[in-house]
Amino acid sequence: MAIQVADPVIAPAAEPINEKALLSPDTTKAGDASSDRPASSIDSKSVVEPSVPAAPVGPAKTPPSSPLPGCKPSPRPELTAEEQIKYDEVLATVAAWTEIPNTSAKNAPTAPITENEQLWLTRECILRYLRATKWQVPHTSKRLLETIVWRREYGVEGFTAEYISPENATGKQVIYGYDNEGRACLYLNPNKQNTKQSERQVQHLVYMLERVIELNPPGQETLALLINFKESSASSNPSVATGKQVLNILQNHYPERLGRALISHLPWYVTAFFKLISPFIDPLTKTKMKFNEPLTDHVPATQLIKNSGGEVDFTYDHDVYWPALNAICDQKRKEYKERWVSAGKKIGESEDYLKGGEGSAPITAVAIPAPAPAEEVKAEEPVKP
Repeated sequence: MAIQVADPVIAPAAEPINEKALLSPDTTKAGDASSDRPASSIDSKSVVEPSVPAAPVGPAKTPPSSPLPGCKPSPRPELTAEEQIKYDEVLATVAAWTEIPNTSAKNAPTAPITENEQLWLTRECILRYLRATKWQVPHTSKRLLETIVWRREYGVEGFTAEYISPENATGKQVIYGYDNEGRACLYLNPNKQNTKQSERQVQHLVYMLERVIELNPPGQETLALLINFKESSASSNPSVATGKQVLNILQNHYPERLGRALISHLPWYVTAFFKLISPFIDPLTKTKMKFNEPLTDHVPATQLIKNSGGEVDFTYDHDVYWPALNAICDQKRKEYKERWVSAGKKIGESEDYLKGGEGSAPITAVAIPAPAPAEEVKAEEPVKP
C-alpha cells in the first residue's frame, strides 16, 4: 500500500539509521498493536529443517500453507486467577449482545449480530483486547464493540478477491513463508506500486491482513511484516495522512497482532516519514520494529524470498499467485467455520481448536446471560497530532 507524493528535486545522501532517534520513546498514547510476549530467542540457524522432496524446477509462484516443523510459537502463559475473572466478565458481556449498531454515528440503526461476528469473538480475540487495554474490563468491551461496528461500516467481509485484485497485480504485497516462530510473513514492496491514491489501497492492506491471519498456524496469533524499500521512490510511499489512517486501523482494530516488523533499505525520505508518524506509534509496537537487520536472523532461509536475503527463487505471477493464495485461505476459512458450527457456535471458542490444532478441543462451557443489546458506539476520535 503506497500513496503518491511529489519526488524531491534533490536527494541528499543517505545517512546511517539511528533507530533510537527514529522511534523516540516520547509518544502520544495510542492503542496497542503488538504482542506483549517477548520476541523469540530462536536463531534461524538453530532451526532444524527436516529433509523434504526436491523442489520443482523453476521459480516458486504460490505460497506455502504451513511453517517448517521446527518453527513454532512460544507457549502462551496461563491466566492468573484475577485475569480469568476479568476474562469471564468480558465474555458474559459480549455473549449477551443481540443487536449491533450499523455505523459509529450517533443513534445509528442496529441489526442483529451475525454468526460471523459471533465467530470473530473467540477466546483469544477477547484476551488480545484485554491485554491491549491493560485488563480494563469496561474499556475492553467498548473496544470490541467498536471493532465489530468498524468491520460493518468499513465493509471488511465484503472485500472480495476480485475487487482487491487490481491493487495486487504487480505483487506490491505478498504473503509468503513463515518466520522462526511460525508467523506468516507479509511482504510490503513499495517499489511495485501500481495504482493512484484511493481508499482501495488501504482496503487492500486490510484484506491482506485478514488473509495472513487465516494462514497463521494454531497457537500463533501474530504476524511478521517485511517492508523492503529497495528501489522505491518518494512517489511510491504513503502520505503522512494515510500512514496515520493505517496506524489507527492497526492499533484500534488489530491489537496484539504485530509480532515483528522487519524494515530494510530505508532511504532518507522514508526515515523522515517514520519520524513524522513516530508520535502515533505506541511504545510496545516500536519494540517490535527492526531496522536493516539480516532477515535470516528471523526467517529460515528456505522460507525467505531471495531479494530479501533468502534462498527462495520466487517470481510474482498474479494469474498464478492470486487464485492460489485465495484458494488456500478460502479452504482454511471454510474449515474454521465448520469446526465452530459443529462445536455449537459458541462465543469465546478456542482459536487453537478452530484452526485444527493437534490435541485441541472446543470450549465445553460458555456463560451466556440474558440477551442484551450492545450499547451505542460513539464515533472514534481522530488521532491527535
